[in-house]
Amino acid sequence: MAITFYCYPKCGTCKKAKKWMEENQVEYNDIHIVENPPSKEELRSLITRSGLPIKKFFNTSGKKYRELGLKDKLNEVTDEGKIDWLASDGMLIKRPITTDGDKVTLGFKEEQFEGNWK
Repeated sequence: MAITFYCYPKCGTCKKAKKWMEENQVEYNDIHIVENPPSKEELRSLITRSGLPIKKFFNTSGKKYRELGLKDKLNEVTDEGKIDWLASDGMLIKRPITTDGDKVTLGFKEEQFEGNWK
């Protein structure tokens, strides 16, 4: 079964993750996270299956996150409001997100990929 791989082609972390998957012959479907961001429903599912708090799904080092001043606003917004923000702009989402429909990884840590996708 192919892994769904949400990424941004210019992202260095995404490039490292993609290289790892290619070197380890992991089949994946590449989805451009800015052109085709996950829907609210997909995000809810990814967040639930990841076991991580919604806050972890924000690209806190991104320009868009800083421009919108989300650091100060996240604690004041409901979970649904956070999902609305994430679904509105793929640049707000931490990447890459990888999933096989069951497990979900966020970002790229080689040991995490080894444990989940090999």
